[in-house]
Amino acid sequence: MGKLQKKGEKGSATNYITRTQAVKKLQLTLPDFRKICILKGIYPHEPKKKRKLAKGSSAPKTFYYVKDIQYLAHEPLLQKFADTKVFVKKIKKALGRDELDTVQRVRDQKPQYTLDHIVRERYPNFCDALKDLDDALCLIFLFSTMPRQGKVQPGIINKCRILAVEFMHYCIAAKCVKKVFVSIKGIYVQVEIEGNDVTWIIPHQFTTPPPSNIDFKVMLSFLEIYTTVLRFVNFKLYANLNLIYPPKALEDVFTEKSAVYYGDDIYRERLESLNIKLAEVSKLDEDDDIDEELLTGDQSLEGIMESRKEEENFKGIFKDCKFFLSREVPREILVLTIRSLGGEVSWSSDLGVASTYDETDPDITHQIVDRPSQAHQFLSRCYVQPQWVFDSVNQRNLLPVDDYVAGSLLPPHLSP
Repeated sequence: MGKLQKKGEKGSATNYITRTQAVKKLQLTLPDFRKICILKGIYPHEPKKKRKLAKGSSAPKTFYYVKDIQYLAHEPLLQKFADTKVFVKKIKKALGRDELDTVQRVRDQKPQYTLDHIVRERYPNFCDALKDLDDALCLIFLFSTMPRQGKVQPGIINKCRILAVEFMHYCIAAKCVKKVFVSIKGIYVQVEIEGNDVTWIIPHQFTTPPPSNIDFKVMLSFLEIYTTVLRFVNFKLYANLNLIYPPKALEDVFTEKSAVYYGDDIYRERLESLNIKLAEVSKLDEDDDIDEELLTGDQSLEGIMESRKEEENFKGIFKDCKFFLSREVPREILVLTIRSLGGEVSWSSDLGVASTYDETDPDITHQIVDRPSQAHQFLSRCYVQPQWVFDSVNQRNLLPVDDYVAGSLLPPHLSP
């Protein structure tokens, strides 16, 4: 007579493991287990026969694949987490004994780790990183607008702001903005990067206090991997355009100012203005020839050339326009949209640096305002509201300005 087979020791039941068992097997605390799962991209799964796996219990349980937990067991970060625990114990012990010299010596030996190897594992190809860039941009742009005195450290906010500015500079240099939609949640922006549509939300420029019912530890774990991914992506995108990374203004190439020096407030403000031309590494000859062997059955050379011509015309719809922004309009999104489609833009010099011309410039064709009346108007330019710029981008053509003049009732702003 053979040995009796117990329940849960054979079949599909052996493919799953509970979260409690996984934490015990990896010898981690629950917060560290959550963090390592977020960094590695491991998520819980719902079994088909959950009650059977729980051995008849109706208590809520979280299940993971056994293979995923075995995969985590070989992660080098587990040792770094263990070293961090030892580091915290040494600090507490030295503080309890009032040994300040020991505290300083231990702090100098704080364990450090990087996530570069995880990025290479999760995104073996650059296209894979672009496809997963939407969530990363949304979270990084959100944290870049967080208040400095809150639950998030100022260094994290500064890092997110720098990465967001670098990505917007790339969008301007590559002229890849396709659609813009303003909603109550924020401003939706869609760009096309190497054939992939990337959509994210830029929050409105209002100081919003962080909500109290949000677990920022989980969000910061996502932010940690997303900032590493975006840094890799920015480096690759800048390299494709032969631009210096980190970005550096063209007029600063032959100066002693370092491209990575963001401590200078004036230099950083110039970069954040999005109204400077970036320095290039070298100029390469671009080959615009089309390989006819790559054309499929329903594609023709004429069709490809026509679509390319339409795309080039769209990327330059603002090339004959010179804009001036009033102080009440959202400057950052307007500069991003206008400059990425070939236009020139400026504002009053007392509102910030990087202003290229004044309001009295006779070559200004459009002035973006958001007030019903103006104290002084120039007859040589059009006074339009910001929605005209966004609707023109979504319609891929310059719209008539009659419906968007200052003080008029605007047409519906529909999502593209």
